[in-house]
Amino acid sequence: MTVRRLTRRAGLLLLTLALLATACGPGARPGPGAAGGRTAAGAGDAPAAAAPNAFAVAKTLPLDELYAKAKDEGGTLSFYSTMATVNADKILPAFEQRFPGVKVEFVNGTADKLVARAVSEARGGKVLGDVFNASVDYVLQLNQQRLLLQDIPTEAQAIPEDERGTYWFASDLQFIVPAWNTNLVRPDEAPTQFDDFADPKWKNRLIAEPRDVELFLALARKHGSEEQAAAVLRAIAANNVEFHKGHSDLAELVVAGQAAACITCYAHHYPARMKKGAPVDFMRTEGIGQVVATAAFQDAPHPYTAMLWERWTASAEGQQAYAEGGRAPARPDVPALDDIRPAHIYALGPDDMAQVSQYEKTWKEIFQLR
Repeated sequence: MTVRRLTRRAGLLLLTLALLATACGPGARPGPGAAGGRTAAGAGDAPAAAAPNAFAVAKTLPLDELYAKAKDEGGTLSFYSTMATVNADKILPAFEQRFPGVKVEFVNGTADKLVARAVSEARGGKVLGDVFNASVDYVLQLNQQRLLLQDIPTEAQAIPEDERGTYWFASDLQFIVPAWNTNLVRPDEAPTQFDDFADPKWKNRLIAEPRDVELFLALARKHGSEEQAAAVLRAIAANNVEFHKGHSDLAELVVAGQAAACITCYAHHYPARMKKGAPVDFMRTEGIGQVVATAAFQDAPHPYTAMLWERWTASAEGQQAYAEGGRAPARPDVPALDDIRPAHIYALGPDDMAQVSQYEKTWKEIFQLR
């Protein structure tokens, strides 16, 4: 029987069945990663979704073969990361030079905004990111939304066990420390501990990041109780701390002399600026240690490229690039180049960060944050 001899209704029925067979056949992979083209600037059209075992294959391929597959799927890595530009400007080109033809699309922002973006994109039917990189508590948030690959590269086994999980591994460590403008803070009044900012001499001279609840956790560990930690924070709050989002912005404000000191800044933001003659310094006696985690999106549009980045990041070569980019590598066999590791560290891992919500309400009440 030919198509012309079918009734209009029968023809439509067969056409519908054919379309359903195509959509649900063995080669189809419905889901967020299979939909439409990419909308991110400079990303181009998304390649067709890879087979479900693409990541498993990518883990075992020789690196040169994985590199070839990364180029075949478009040669683009969509990298959602909070990495400071001063570090990214060195680390990302190192990857691109190691793998010519593979370009990093750096989607930068604060961690909360990147999480919101990734979740919104997924709910809209398009996963646009390949790799997510931020402090471990935000990686945990994305995992709760079931957006992350439940696997890590074999190279990550070289990273200490408490700095990796089933779906994430530490790319580097970052340290929250106070920093100050040396034109506005005399050497004899430079802080040697977080508690020093409770002194009234700091009134109207301080800035901080509103989301850095980690300071509360660290003080609770230091003083042995939440009550004593809260008392220290209340004394600091009495000095009218001004809050700004974004640690890079905080660093620039301190450099520009818009504030005398920053209570919660990142140590790795300062050596490069100091080498260029910026009038800043930072505290090395104590600090808060954070894990910066890397994870792949399970529906990444470029799974081979995502695994290429993860394997390179966890390797000694990638970790050396992180060190040369001003970060503190997670691998113990690759030392940091700059002196950014505090003498005493209040290290906060995933278990600590899972408790942040318990401290956040009091933190906001103390500093009158919304």
